[in-house]
Amino acid sequence: MSHPQDKAPFVLVHGAWAGAWVWRRVLPLLRAAGHEAHAVTLTGCGERAHLRRPDIGLADHIQDVLALVQAEALRRIVLVGHSYGGMVVTGAADRLLAADAQALAHLVYVDAMLPLPGEAWGSQHTPEVQASRRAAAAAAHGNALPPPDPDGFGLAGEDRAWLLRRQVPHPFGPYGEVLHYDAARLRALPRSYIACNAPAYPTLAPMRLRARQTPGLKVHEMATGHCPMVSQPQALATLLLAAAAGGRAADAGAPTAR
Repeated sequence: MSHPQDKAPFVLVHGAWAGAWVWRRVLPLLRAAGHEAHAVTLTGCGERAHLRRPDIGLADHIQDVLALVQAEALRRIVLVGHSYGGMVVTGAADRLLAADAQALAHLVYVDAMLPLPGEAWGSQHTPEVQASRRAAAAAAHGNALPPPDPDGFGLAGEDRAWLLRRQVPHPFGPYGEVLHYDAARLRALPRSYIACNAPAYPTLAPMRLRARQTPGLKVHEMATGHCPMVSQPQALATLLLAAAAGGRAADAGAPTAR
């Protein structure tokens, strides 16, 4: 599928327990604005849960993103990662830029992991959270982390039920896998962080603080829970479209930037 040269294509990467389906309310909004938009389902997740195996790692999920970009012949993309997906898009962005300095137009973290070189998904969790997650994964079949109740993401009613029906255990191999990348390469790229603060998902508190303290990283605050693509898809799409346009304000209703 072709796309206008002045419209950056989007690649959206989900977080733990989800799949491409979690972006269902956002994709049509991006496409209606004239952008090509793709959502990746990582190996062992979503409709690919039947491929889950104990040895799936972060490198596999990074390769999922690279394979989609290559298959669709995408360039100058807006790469978006939610939650755990922040680990994936950081690694994928580094690989893409190493091969082509013009591969990316913008990197967006949606209430996501914001790793430093040498950190793992679990690095910023408290020892109690780490122990709890390791115990839960060890007790599950196939070294996978069972999904939580979506009410912890600030979802209720039909939205909570929607996630409950679709969430699947997440491959646990990436939890302790260290990510190495060229920090200077990513610093040269336009980057945004969308912090969701009502309610704030507690395990990501260190990442939201890091985002606010990172020079050159534009931070937007959203008064919603951890899954804005479900709870506030239009507001999230507004921010993503602004990123694609180079960070210019998309409309007067855009959430606050700082």
